Amino acid sequence: MSNSALQVARTGLDAQSERMRIIANNLANVNTTGFQRDRAEFATLAYQTVTAAGARSSADNQYATGLNLGTGVRMTGTGRVTTQGALSSTSNPFDLAIEGQGYFQILRPDGSTAYTRAGNFHLSSEGKIVTSDGLPLQPEIQIPDGAQSVTIGTDGTVSATVAGSAEATEVGKIEISRFINPAGLQALGNNLYGETAASGSAQTGVAGLEGRGTIRQGALEGSNVNVVEELVDMIETQRAYEVNSKMVQATDEMLRNANQQL
Repeated sequence: MSNSALQVARTGLDAQSERMRIIANNLANVNTTGFQRDRAEFATLAYQTVTAAGARSSADNQYATGLNLGTGVRMTGTGRVTTQGALSSTSNPFDLAIEGQGYFQILRPDGSTAYTRAGNFHLSSEGKIVTSDGLPLQPEIQIPDGAQSVTIGTDGTVSATVAGSAEATEVGKIEISRFINPAGLQALGNNLYGETAASGSAQTGVAGLEGRGTIRQGALEGSNVNVVEELVDMIETQRAYEVNSKMVQATDEMLRNANQQL
């Protein structure tokens, strides 16, 4: 029994250690543009049934409650919190933020499409709108050489004014993708997410329509990490880790006393 208690306490230590790692990652990305925080989700491990509830205790009676012994805890996953981060204004016309649901589409080197909330875009040497890693925004937007100003509407319409022209010319339209279950997207790193069976297929279209958010030019969405909340979770995790450590110590003392008695 004491050895079983050690194993249960070990699962608790492992689970709290993993939760602390998630909290540390959230805090590390508190200033990452478009970052969406994760939370740890736990579930009990299988139970050992010694006596089943409702089993016969005698010919005429049955147990009102059963005897079930738990075997510990495990982390079932990391749930992503997809709430909107705070928007901050910038002076860069290629800084874009999504107000509402949705993700920008990014073309990866292998030809697949990734998705991001980070709208800190730049112009490449070819005049294309790209991420800081040089990955192009999709659909591809080509800014004319010598453009004096670029305007991006809330629906994603991109217009540019070139020298010698008094009117702006539409050069493309940025589309937004939304998912039935955005928490099911796979984190790929570099502020990118990938589509999975859990997230559902991307529903791509015009910004501001069919539940997709609108685009705000000259603004960036900050991380949705609440530092105070993360610090509270960190203290809670530390206390839970300490309690499980105490359980290991208490069980060890029980085993030592048993050995001394024998």
